[in-house]
Amino acid sequence: MDFPSSFLFFFFFLITILLSLSPAFSTNSEGNALHAMRSRLSDPTNVLQSWDPTLVNPCTWFHITCDSNNHVIRLDLGNTNISGTLGPELGELKNLQYLELYRNNIGGKIPKELGNLENLISMDLYGNRFEGNIPKSFAKLKSLRFLRLNDNKLTGPIPRELTTLPNLKVFDVSNNDLCGTIPVDGPFGSFPMEGFAHNRLNGPELKGLAPYDFGCKEVKL
Repeated sequence: MDFPSSFLFFFFFLITILLSLSPAFSTNSEGNALHAMRSRLSDPTNVLQSWDPTLVNPCTWFHITCDSNNHVIRLDLGNTNISGTLGPELGELKNLQYLELYRNNIGGKIPKELGNLENLISMDLYGNRFEGNIPKSFAKLKSLRFLRLNDNKLTGPIPRELTTLPNLKVFDVSNNDLCGTIPVDGPFGSFPMEGFAHNRLNGPELKGLAPYDFGCKEVKL
């Protein structure tokens, strides 16, 4: 059975329209994720005032950077006096490369869904009040180069799974309450001991940078 040429024209026209809208659909999902994040945060200085959920494109919001395809690639909220918690919705920002939330008052557990951000290059969560374990899901972040979690309230061991990260260049977990043995495999063989200081960690050449108690009981999540 032959389809009329007018039907075929309409079909291809519809496909073209849908393909042209796909970046907008993606951006809208990213905007929804960011708005969900905002709902968890207290913002006393109104740094998130421009995060308008009625706008399809979050690329117009302050502290957000997008690429040429309107995908969110940077979230810059360091030192902005926000507080609250993070939720699993951040894992929806599939194109995110830089997550900068340092020097705030954000608490609670670090969402394991951050391990879904496969394009992430830098994660700076230092200087907050995060607690609980470092998520093992971070082992999926194969593009990650910078991971700074220092000056929080993190507990438990350093996940051995992180030794498989091929591009990790900077790792700082100092000034937490981590315990157990410092990994030596993979990139961990070259990290300076200062990045592990002031925990309850046991490892080579700590030189007094850790307290006396090396005991560790991992909390099962």
